[in-house]
Amino acid sequence: MRFLDHLAHLPVAAGTPGELEAYERQVIRITEPLAGLITGEILQASLASETVEHEVETLVKASAKPLKKEGMQGVTGRTASGVAVQITTVYYRRRGQRGTHRRLPGRYAGLVVLGVFEHCTPALAARVRLLAAALSSFEEAHNLLREEGIVLNVKTVRAIADAFAQRARAIEWGAQPLEVGDVAGCQVVISCDGGRLRIRTKKRGPRTKKGRCRYRGVWREPKRFVISVVGPDGRQQRTFTPLIDATLAGPDAMFDLLEQALKRVHIETAKRVLFVADGARWIWTRVQRLRLRLGLRGMVELLDFFPVVEHLNAVAELKKSWSSTQQRRWVKQQRQRLRHGQAQGVVEAVDQLCRGPLSKAVRTQRDYFARNAERLDYPAAKEAGLPIGSGAVESAIRRVINLRLKGASIYWLKPNAEAMLMLRSYFKAGRWNLLKNMANPSFMPAAT
Repeated sequence: MRFLDHLAHLPVAAGTPGELEAYERQVIRITEPLAGLITGEILQASLASETVEHEVETLVKASAKPLKKEGMQGVTGRTASGVAVQITTVYYRRRGQRGTHRRLPGRYAGLVVLGVFEHCTPALAARVRLLAAALSSFEEAHNLLREEGIVLNVKTVRAIADAFAQRARAIEWGAQPLEVGDVAGCQVVISCDGGRLRIRTKKRGPRTKKGRCRYRGVWREPKRFVISVVGPDGRQQRTFTPLIDATLAGPDAMFDLLEQALKRVHIETAKRVLFVADGARWIWTRVQRLRLRLGLRGMVELLDFFPVVEHLNAVAELKKSWSSTQQRRWVKQQRQRLRHGQAQGVVEAVDQLCRGPLSKAVRTQRDYFARNAERLDYPAAKEAGLPIGSGAVESAIRRVINLRLKGASIYWLKPNAEAMLMLRSYFKAGRWNLLKNMANPSFMPAAT
């Protein structure tokens, strides 16, 4: 009743925007404890329901380590309103841990069934992982939650985000079908590339004066792909939300993810499929396998036009005897040839420069053009309304990796980086609800 008394004594009108904001914050502050208590009552009642008890029995039987019922214990949970509530539930411990010097951790199986992780209710955990993916650091997510009256340390924020990504990835690789959209009759563009971030690896030797392990930062290249739909003008269509994903597990793992994503959108029903990327060998050696597995006989392969021009500039710069004007003129001439579909003429022009002491360096560039001559048909792509660049994946690398995982003095443990790559990819692609459904199969959007 005291909540209603507080509300009854609030002013009925505000004279300035500042007063209205103060009143609004006061209403929220007064009603948040009531919302937390109601949530706690619902949580306690849910733990005693037959449905949850049945799921708990199933979970305990399926546990890899035998579990034994320890009895009812009190647990503190935190709700989305930041209120701590007391819950009583059964605690299960691992068999055989008594009588030893080390007590292995057990689990509150009922809370696991209801999605309570790190003592946070599902709504609070959803808020935490969304902030972890959207903001530029776990520290920022921690500070913002603290301003909202929710005190969670940085380690807890990270643990909630990592566990969410791990569950989503496990279900993604499972047999459960996921509806991600249909590309029937559309022009689909697939592109992939690699980014850069630093992984923290332990270093041998004595610990620091503070007792910490020494480490080194090693650069690694996460592989990323983007699947989008374009219209007749080559621009992305808003009717299909792009699919973005990345992994540190290597190119084969990335192409496995890509193949799985293409199957989910029913890529065989697309009107036209374009695979555009730079000239990296790890990409094109696997594209052929992807084409055969998915039966994409008519898939168009194209080199990103702008890296190709960079290679032309590299060839021109090797000719030290040329003036800057001659170099620009030569590059412009080769660009015009590419735009008019004269790729063989470009290969021949580069081949003519393979003379003298710089012949080896020029030959490397010549091999690049000769190896990819069939992927330089830009007029055909333009005529079909397809893009000639992979700007989508370049943008994804910047928004997903560079603005979140890469920076001065930023080092990641590999599992943490893998989890954040997935969270950030789905968030920036606008598919956060899909990720939520993957991590929580029983999640019902209508109930939120």
